[in-house]
Amino acid sequence: MSNYDQLAKDILTRVGGRENVNSVFHCVTRLRFKLKNESVAKTEELKNLPGVITVMQSGGQYQVVIGNEVPDVYKAVLKVGNFPSEGQVEEETDNSGKKVGLFSRFIDMISGVFTPLLGLLAATGMIKGFTAMFLSFGWITDTSGTYQLLNATGDCLFYFFPIFLGYTAIKKFGGSPFLGMAIGASLVYPTLSGLTAGDPLYTLFAGTLFESPIHITFLGIPVILMSYSTSVIPIIIATFFAVKIERFFKNVIPKVVSTFLVPFFTLLVIVPATFILIGPVSTWAGQLIGAGATGIYDLSPVATGLIIGGLWQVFVLFGLHWGLVPVMLLNLSTSGADPVVAMSFAASFAQTGAVLAVMLKTKNTKLKSLGIPAFISGIFGVTEPAIYGLTLPLKKPFIMSCIAGGIGGGILGLAGSKLYIFGGLGVFGFPSFINKATGVDSGFYMALVACGIAFILGFILTYVVGFKDKVEAAPAPAPVLDPNPNSRYEIVSPMAGEVVALKEINDVTFAGEHMGKGIAIRPTSGRVVSPITGVVQTVYRTKHAIGLVSDDGVEMLIHIGQDTVKLKGQHFTTHVKDGDRVNAGDLIVEFDLQAIKDAGYETVTPIIVTNTSKYLDVVGTKDASVHEKDKLITVLS
Repeated sequence: MSNYDQLAKDILTRVGGRENVNSVFHCVTRLRFKLKNESVAKTEELKNLPGVITVMQSGGQYQVVIGNEVPDVYKAVLKVGNFPSEGQVEEETDNSGKKVGLFSRFIDMISGVFTPLLGLLAATGMIKGFTAMFLSFGWITDTSGTYQLLNATGDCLFYFFPIFLGYTAIKKFGGSPFLGMAIGASLVYPTLSGLTAGDPLYTLFAGTLFESPIHITFLGIPVILMSYSTSVIPIIIATFFAVKIERFFKNVIPKVVSTFLVPFFTLLVIVPATFILIGPVSTWAGQLIGAGATGIYDLSPVATGLIIGGLWQVFVLFGLHWGLVPVMLLNLSTSGADPVVAMSFAASFAQTGAVLAVMLKTKNTKLKSLGIPAFISGIFGVTEPAIYGLTLPLKKPFIMSCIAGGIGGGILGLAGSKLYIFGGLGVFGFPSFINKATGVDSGFYMALVACGIAFILGFILTYVVGFKDKVEAAPAPAPVLDPNPNSRYEIVSPMAGEVVALKEINDVTFAGEHMGKGIAIRPTSGRVVSPITGVVQTVYRTKHAIGLVSDDGVEMLIHIGQDTVKLKGQHFTTHVKDGDRVNAGDLIVEFDLQAIKDAGYETVTPIIVTNTSKYLDVVGTKDASVHEKDKLITVLS
């Protein structure tokens, strides 16, 4: 793929345009959008775009699966959509009317916090894994300078995890990133850990599971000192409350001194609160969660492995695997090893074996060509191209890969194989099974065996059971244009004013016709009437834009002014709501034209046919100005 800019434009158009995007970021293979209204996104059109593998809606996110080239597409999306570098547009809102469940919000939060760190986590984990392997094979010693530098490089992220998570977590919650880093840095401040060396002042909760020696107090309040290096939950909870505290002080402190007084008071409140209450409670909660997960595993490692290994690719489909990421990190930080996520490791090899069988068995040249990059990606642990491009559409190969992955997981459970670091994926992940203390052991070798068996079973089961091979379609005949003059739809002007060509608008999305063709009007009055007879599809929460669909199927967007979303509904009055039926000429919105101008906003209003691709052409009026209900746009079928 080379034309990333064009793909980015096509994607933005079909997710409802830049104005429908709250935020966008990416993981290993997917663009993850938070949309104001998912119902306006054209999912089927997106799925058919060259360069898009599929689209998933899960965990409160609209996920466009790209594959290995997602970082380049993401950069293009930021550029053509004129997004800030972090992909955040404005305060997140949702006009879809759908309630987002607690579990979906949890998955969205976890993915938002950890996704920015995945690449670095994998990279440092790989360095730690290979360092452990070199040490185990006797290629280096633990006293050599080579080992010390490699170990520091591999350990730096996880050792100072609270600082990195402080940055990503507080950004996810809407706070100041450096404030989150400061909170994280306080948790790993080295002097505090040294205070536990002497005899305690006294002991809290003596004789219970939560027995805690007290070495220092803060204003007479006992402080339970714990090791927060490598910890996960304390910093996430601390930054969540820090955002609330920061917003409170922003509202009460004068702006002239807020730059330093807001973080001053926020840190004075949240850091002691974290050491006194948030840190200990969340650490104990994390230990209980980790113990619970390990307890379930201990009941039957084989059965747990069969379930996790067999369903892991299903979890990946819906983004549910994020729910196990905190469990893995908790186990790594508390016990130094994780047996739970370890049992999913063979699933990617099972999927890759199924892809190889499809490649060898299919007679469809397109499937063969898709199989090569999917196979290569699968070897390195990235299976979304395989799942969405091949095995899932063919159904049986996906099922066979899940069976093979389950058997591989069962073997890993039987062998007691564990992850000792969060390392690389695919073949780069094997060093993660090396125990630094004992070196290469049976758990490592059984991980190799389990993945080999899963790969072979995925291949054999898929090849033997087979699948319905896709028949390559013959080239479609050239379309015949309908010369019928009645195959056209007239759209009237929703307002009075001066006609402006879209290309003259100072907004790349509208000027480039990324949302569709149309025309713009610089209004002379504060009235908007319906340009069609049909149904109101969407009234945006901020009232500055409205979507309609005519009885003939023409989809319209009226966007009053530029950047007027920032007014948050001020100066706008709507007279309709989602689902209302309207006739051409019915009053739908009123706005204070002069007040909007006085606030410094451009009032030129694009009127767009958002499903332009369905029609032969969309032609605007040649008149220099129009009145309400004058002929404005002709849509040619």
